Amino acid sequence: MVENKKKPNPIDIHVGSRIRLRRTMLGMSQEKLGESLGITFQQIQKYEKGTNRVGASRLQNISSILNVPVSFFFEDVPGEGGGSGLAEPSSSNYVVDFLSSSEGLQLNRAFVRISDPKVRRKLVDLVKALAAEAESE
Repeated sequence: MVENKKKPNPIDIHVGSRIRLRRTMLGMSQEKLGESLGITFQQIQKYEKGTNRVGASRLQNISSILNVPVSFFFEDVPGEGGGSGLAEPSSSNYVVDFLSSSEGLQLNRAFVRISDPKVRRKLVDLVKALAAEAESE
């Protein structure tokens, strides 16, 4: 008998973290997402931790509610071959870490409200310039 109860599958953990990432980006609570799906916020917690696997139809519903394609939840999935050896390590981890911080979440929410692509580009350039300045100090 194989014992799989101890550790969630890395893909389930990844999909759950992407659900949490998108939900927090939208400022949506676990309760609100659960209500939209007709389930409890505890079930959302289990999905987000990877403790419970999200079924295909439920994932489709979540993608619709969170307004992203289903593929969003599988971006940078662990163990996916074919990536460049020069790619940034765990690129989704720094995004999750960034959006888990208060400043990162505030910055992201403000940034997505800017509709003019030129203004958004200039803001990105400004942040890059500030980061380069900070590195040279």
